[in-house]
Amino acid sequence: MYEELFYVTYRRGIQKAHRDEEDLFLLLCYCEMLGIPNPVSYYTLELYPVIYERFHEWHVRMGMEQSPIEGIRCC
Repeated sequence: MYEELFYVTYRRGIQKAHRDEEDLFLLLCYCEMLGIPNPVSYYTLELYPVIYERFHEWHVRMGMEQSPIEGIRCC
């Protein structure tokens, strides 16, 4: 019960922080496709199938109406 009372007060802030972390993670995964050098691209290749479904939500939230990557057509 005490845990719920704590999270009710800070739920919106916690959700925003989680969303910001997820946005940064997706940017790091897709940065090489966007033209930014990525030193760990070899390790992020196996994550693409897992995060592909969330790509559309991410690029719309970042302010891009169309997919910024030519190989991914989600819109």
